[in-house]
Amino acid sequence: MTEVDNDKLLRDFFAENKQEIADNGFSRRVMRHLPDRSHRLARIWSAFVMAVAVVLFFWLDGFEAAWRTIREVFIDMVNHGATSLDPKSIIIATVVLLFMATRKVASWA
Repeated sequence: MTEVDNDKLLRDFFAENKQEIADNGFSRRVMRHLPDRSHRLARIWSAFVMAVAVVLFFWLDGFEAAWRTIREVFIDMVNHGATSLDPKSIIIATVVLLFMATRKVASWA
């Protein structure tokens, strides 16, 4: 019970004697002079991961795999009666998907 009373007394004391100290731009100056180490590490890590991804893409023949997948999807569409699709719709869907993929890749950099 005394611990709760002590906590309440301390909270009341600090609430009554609270003083605001003028910052005068001190925090901003301190933050400006701190090294930006985490940002540099993040950029180095991103560059390293992107380089590894590009090397793996070419090493594992990513273009061939992507082309094979696109060809299989198109063949499956034709075989399963999706021939009624308008070619303009397919082109628009492809452009939208490429745009979204480009934005996603750009957001990683």
